[in-house]
Amino acid sequence: MKIGIVNDLKIIAESLRRTVISTSEHQVIWVASSGADAIEFCAKQIPDLILMDLIMPGMNGVEAIRQIMQATPCAILVVTATVDGSVGLVFDALGAGALDAVDTPVLSGPGSEEGVRDLLAKITTIGKIISPISELITRSRSLPLIEAKRKGGWLFAIGTSAGGPAALAEVLGGFSSSTPAAFVVIQHLDRHFAPNLAEWLGKQIALPVRLACEGDVPEPGTVLLPSREDHLVLNPKGSLYYTSDPKDYVYRPSIDAFFLSVAAHWKNNAAGVLLTGMGRDGAEGMKEMLDAGASTIAQDENTSVVWGMPGAAWKLGAAQSLHALAQIAGQIVKLATAQAETLQCKTQSA
Repeated sequence: MKIGIVNDLKIIAESLRRTVISTSEHQVIWVASSGADAIEFCAKQIPDLILMDLIMPGMNGVEAIRQIMQATPCAILVVTATVDGSVGLVFDALGAGALDAVDTPVLSGPGSEEGVRDLLAKITTIGKIISPISELITRSRSLPLIEAKRKGGWLFAIGTSAGGPAALAEVLGGFSSSTPAAFVVIQHLDRHFAPNLAEWLGKQIALPVRLACEGDVPEPGTVLLPSREDHLVLNPKGSLYYTSDPKDYVYRPSIDAFFLSVAAHWKNNAAGVLLTGMGRDGAEGMKEMLDAGASTIAQDENTSVVWGMPGAAWKLGAAQSLHALAQIAGQIVKLATAQAETLQCKTQSA
């Protein structure tokens, strides 16, 4: 991949450059010492991936990401030494369009080799996500589909990636803790940041947010998030568990894996929602949800930071409709109400 580096500290920028070129698979096409320089360099040569620092003099990384995603969108990985100390900035960056975040590898001493491996692993994963070849792979279904007989007990299954945290805060901000529906959110994010995401999101919305544990059953008025990079899925009894299969999925945790399990095992009412995100994870699972009788909607292109995932669902015919971000909370409630009324009429006429 062609990679751009943004860091105001020359010694860190050089360390990142050497890490990147330590493998023949990647090359560094430019190094910027500020957010403003990064925007200018992107206008001249868009990289496949940017390694973006957050805290820099002048324009910080969040604003640089926001402007790059508006003018010359590309994959962005936050690489900063202040992840734990700047949780708010990290999620602002993810909301602006960054795909993920990782600690800056230490230059020497204990943990240096592990830090380099973690960074290169992130780069490799993102490379697979943005590769055109990955778009053509047909995923094998490891979960058998069954006939859905939907009743009550709503579940909103929400998938998102780049730009997700801010989108989630807006959509889920439209619900209260008394909402008679459960929410399970699959956000592409390193497992180390899962507790931070739950804490951050919980401060933005009225709904309680927590990490899903083995055996949890989605509960009304609660938001559950994955705590691992393994896939979070439902079993035939409707409870949650983690699985490493399918091992060949690039996205971990996978939205497709969860959506497929909802289609197969959630007997009650369900709505699948795909928000902004790079790639096409969730499109095929959403199609199975639709075929099983669930309501499905996707975020529109104009309000998406990246219209990869919702766009793929729309092109596949998996999403019943497209809506602006501000309309999605109301729309899924509207769809749920309409479906509930239809089911009630069928019951009364039977």
